[in-house]
Amino acid sequence: MTLNQWNDDIVIMELLDEPEFSEDTDTLLAQIKSDGNAPEVIIDLQKVSNLNSSNLGALIEIKKLLQAKNRRMIICNISDAIWSTMLATGLDQVFEFIENTMVALASLTFEE
Repeated sequence: MTLNQWNDDIVIMELLDEPEFSEDTDTLLAQIKSDGNAPEVIIDLQKVSNLNSSNLGALIEIKKLLQAKNRRMIICNISDAIWSTMLATGLDQVFEFIENTMVALASLTFEE
């Protein structure tokens, strides 16, 4: 995982396929749970070719934890195959998607 602390309030997480995906999302979940002031999170899936049910569950858990702390999670740089998975599972209505990291950063930066 590449975890870039953009600033005090924004983290960019570049995920890879399994087994790194699960390890990295577990690390992020632990960080969010232990941090009283969680950051906004951009999840970059550019290097992820497929998602399994555990991966989707981890993304849902991250979103719920951040939402409870009034923080956003944005998913970006997804492939057509992953977009198809999101559509098929209805998660296209659950997650916030933005086409790329720079636009996601702009969305978070100009919101503040």
